[in-house]
Amino acid sequence: MTITPIDIHNKEFPTKFKGYDPELVNDYLDEIIRSMEQLIRDNKDLEKRAKFNEEKVEYFNKIQETLNKSIIVAQEAADRLKENAQKDAEIILFEAEKTADSILKTAAEKANQINRETDSLKKETRVFRQRLQIMVESQLEMIKNEEWDTLLNSPSEVEISIPSIDTISRNRAVKAEETVDVVEQSDVIEGESNPSL
Repeated sequence: MTITPIDIHNKEFPTKFKGYDPELVNDYLDEIIRSMEQLIRDNKDLEKRAKFNEEKVEYFNKIQETLNKSIIVAQEAADRLKENAQKDAEIILFEAEKTADSILKTAAEKANQINRETDSLKKETRVFRQRLQIMVESQLEMIKNEEWDTLLNSPSEVEISIPSIDTISRNRAVKAEETVDVVEQSDVIEGESNPSL
């Protein structure tokens, strides 16, 4: 049974001979009533505070739960972002490698084509040089021919005979045969020095 300050105030005690002094008892009871009322007020304040603190704890627990969820969501978002960034980097790297391979392949093809053209030009230059050399040598032999010495050293009083058309035709035929022989020799020499041709 709970005793309230009103219960204490309304409590009546029977009097007996030589009992307690009623005034002292009443004064003491009044003091108990005041103390009890203060205790009740303090208890109510404490209950309010406890309830307030419970609400705060519940509020902070909700905040903590929300923060934990937010942290998990943020971590998942960061993981997805990292994964997407890694995929993007792999795609960029793949495209860069593909482009670099294409550029290198094109450059190698151009370099090979230039090498082939250079080799072809070198071969053509060698052939031209050999033919030029053969032609110059044949012309030099013609210059060194004894006919020049005879012509230059012969007296000027020598009567010049006019060659007949048959002689001129024969001389031309001989010179044409010599030129054909020289060209054939150059082709033979060219084939020997360049078996790949």
